[in-house]
Amino acid sequence: MAKPIPTSFLTRANALFRKNLTYQKRNIWSNVRLIVIPLYLCVVLVCIQALFDALVNNSTDNQCGCRCIDEKNGDEKCEIKSCGLQYSSQNQAVFCAFPNPPALLPLLHIPRRDSCRSRRGSCPVTILVTGTNQSLGATLSGNLLSTSFTVNSSDLFLRNLAYNVLGTKSETDYTNYRDPGLYSDLPIFNIQPQCTSASKISFSLRQSPLQFQKEVRCVEGLNLWRNNSIEVNNEIFKGYHKENHKEIINEVAAAYDLLDTDKKNFNVTIWYYTTYKGDLQDWRVKYVRVLRSVNMVSNAYLQFLQGPGTKMLFDFVKEMPKQETRLRMDMASLIGPIFFTWVILLLFPVILTSLVYEKQQRLRIIMKMHGLGDAPYWMVSYAYFLAISTLYIVCLMIFGSAIGLKFFRFNDYSIQFIFYFLYINLQISIAFLVSSAFSKTVTASVAAYIYVFGSGLLGAFLFQFLIEGLSFPRRWIFVMELYPGFSLYRGLYEFSQYAFQRNLNGRDGMKWKDFRGSAMDEVFPIIIVEWFLALIAAYYMDRVSSSAKDPFVFLKNAFKISSSQERPRLQKQVSSVLVEMDKLDVIQEREKVEQLMLEPSTSHAILCDNLKKVYPGMDGNPPKLAVRGLSLAVNSGECFGILGPNGAGKTSFINMMIGLVKPTSGSAFVQGLDICNDMDRVYTSMGVCPQHDLLWETLTGREHLLFYGRLKNLKGSDLNQAVEESLKSVNLFRGGVADRPAGKYSGGMKRRLSVAISLIGNPKVVYMDEPSTGLDPASRMNLWTVIKRAKKHTAIILTTHSMEEAEYLCDRLGIFVDGMLQCIGNPKELKGRYGGSYVLTITTSSEREQDVEILVQDVSPNAKKIYHIAGTQKFEIPKEEVRISEVFQAVEKAKSSFKVFAWGLADTTLEDVFIKVAKTG
Repeated sequence: MAKPIPTSFLTRANALFRKNLTYQKRNIWSNVRLIVIPLYLCVVLVCIQALFDALVNNSTDNQCGCRCIDEKNGDEKCEIKSCGLQYSSQNQAVFCAFPNPPALLPLLHIPRRDSCRSRRGSCPVTILVTGTNQSLGATLSGNLLSTSFTVNSSDLFLRNLAYNVLGTKSETDYTNYRDPGLYSDLPIFNIQPQCTSASKISFSLRQSPLQFQKEVRCVEGLNLWRNNSIEVNNEIFKGYHKENHKEIINEVAAAYDLLDTDKKNFNVTIWYYTTYKGDLQDWRVKYVRVLRSVNMVSNAYLQFLQGPGTKMLFDFVKEMPKQETRLRMDMASLIGPIFFTWVILLLFPVILTSLVYEKQQRLRIIMKMHGLGDAPYWMVSYAYFLAISTLYIVCLMIFGSAIGLKFFRFNDYSIQFIFYFLYINLQISIAFLVSSAFSKTVTASVAAYIYVFGSGLLGAFLFQFLIEGLSFPRRWIFVMELYPGFSLYRGLYEFSQYAFQRNLNGRDGMKWKDFRGSAMDEVFPIIIVEWFLALIAAYYMDRVSSSAKDPFVFLKNAFKISSSQERPRLQKQVSSVLVEMDKLDVIQEREKVEQLMLEPSTSHAILCDNLKKVYPGMDGNPPKLAVRGLSLAVNSGECFGILGPNGAGKTSFINMMIGLVKPTSGSAFVQGLDICNDMDRVYTSMGVCPQHDLLWETLTGREHLLFYGRLKNLKGSDLNQAVEESLKSVNLFRGGVADRPAGKYSGGMKRRLSVAISLIGNPKVVYMDEPSTGLDPASRMNLWTVIKRAKKHTAIILTTHSMEEAEYLCDRLGIFVDGMLQCIGNPKELKGRYGGSYVLTITTSSEREQDVEILVQDVSPNAKKIYHIAGTQKFEIPKEEVRISEVFQAVEKAKSSFKVFAWGLADTTLEDVFIKVAKTG
């Protein structure tokens, strides 16, 4: 027998590709709605930004203060508006123009002293000193603070103040154009080793546009030596120490670690006070007052080297000139990561549910049974999802840029596209991998949406805080980025920060030159590596699930956990059950198969040699023997029918033959190909009509047949002709039924379409599971005609519960009982072999029932009554004891003695044979 030539890879890929395009066309509005979702979210972001601009960015509090000067009295319109620092509040001053910034006093930031409960009534400003040389430390400590308070009213007022160490408790602002230490109501403190009663003055500074008047108070400065930096750290973070069970507040304003400083080496570490409440989440960074601390220790060291008369005078601090600015906060970029995490991850449920739907509806397996291999399925499906995802991302970028989202416009488009492209590949691979864990689309959809929204929320309210927190170890950030949702969020976070900073202060957005300086240099490799690992794992799990193997079989082999010791015991149990005498016809079939197995070639399309299927016992139950040593040969052009009660093993046998499950032992060949090793080639010449219709709801009957016809290597006019003939043969051609979606078909129409699919392309072997279920009598007879015509060059194995169908279609029948063939032969042989009796039915009045029994006993002494109710009786009469003419004569004679309402004599039916074999099997 010539083995079938498999359909080429490109032909099968082309068939699936065309089917997917058609399916996509049928679901065009679903795709439109999918693409519109990110557009809606982009519009939401634009609306949020517009609202923020109106309430915050364009607020008068976030721009330089102005005053209206109306030259026309009584005119409510502002004719002249003057803006400047003199019209500005504390917050507005930050945005004013400063072409000539004023010179300001350098101040030391000292802690707030509201909680001071010292016995002396005031708390000293503590300065801690440590180092390796305590004597040097003591010398420098004495030089840190000025011992006099020198102030006069000359033009060198600022310089005179600069000789003193001045401090303030006011928090700093975001710039130094208008230091709150000078403009707030809080006094300025002059820090001295010892205060006197005269150490309090007031002064005023009038330097346009700045005018202020301040009070200077003296506060004691306390220099303390500590043995090492650990003690300094402990005291700084503890904040106070207890002395005589009373709290003494040590308010540390500065601390110095002189390290190895000596006359030839000046090496110092400076701690400075900069504790602010509520500033961690602020978008702006406040400056710190560290310059005076540096000047203090520098002057102390100079005096140590050159004497007390030497000083490095710190006259003033001064900002750089600046133009007038406005607040430009891009809120859309700040909240963009969580929004766009949801937008991109929304593709995941779509892909996952599509894969699980094909698995749930068993569309994947039915495609495979008609010749679609794993390789074209993976290639076309992956390319299909990748094309949709890429279009989705491109539309998102184009629309986001078009409506003005700086998140897209300020960052390099090539970096964005490559990042999104890599991630959607990872997302598709994960969807393929995860789909093996789900069998229901509802469960898969719920789990996918939990993943989508959970990733966004965890990213915004956990992961982002850990990224911005300096105390969280960076290696754990890397570990968290291994979770795909966080790697996506991290990349989007980087885009948002670069866009936000450019909008705020004019910095460039993310460019390729910034790649290494951002987190992208670790996010990209993570995504690429996970992409390939997920793809490999998904392919492995798919192969395992399709072959019904244990996914962790390699671990069992590695640890030598095998079932080799259990197999002999299992086989022993099976063999003990199989010690039964087969029927003669079954033995003859087995001998025939053994003879055919020895021949180099055979005309038989299907050969099964001692095929067995044993399901292992669970929870202490014994193994389940589904098929017990089946031997069968089916010739090309023959229809073999399988009958049997539910649970007899028919489905297990069919599942082995179509590749759903592997046989436990034995062998089977289809067109000379082993079902255990060459199933992929078997599929190319096989047709299947499953018990339940496996159809795409949105594809038409014609489109179904075109797809499966292409899988059978039909092309061009041959394909169109085969589709037309198939539709006409099953009465799906007229009235536009062929071009109607299968989801709108009735049950009978779907059944007829399933039969047409199984027969298209003239497969060499066809398996049909109850093909005429649900059909009306006319449609059923027409379908039988189609099947009978198709079997001329095809081997058909058919399962049915209809004895009429079996007798009409099947050349031979086999009755399955308890996993074994109990009998085999054509319908007439079986009726002759198992139907050796007639059934006589007579209906009379109740009082004449005894007369009927006497009549039957006279005709056949071995007759057996099998039915009796209300005057109607049935008797089983052995054929060898009577002739039909004798029965007719006896009944006609009885009619003269008593009234017979009705009577009949029937031969044994196939249904009677089935019942008899099923009971005795």
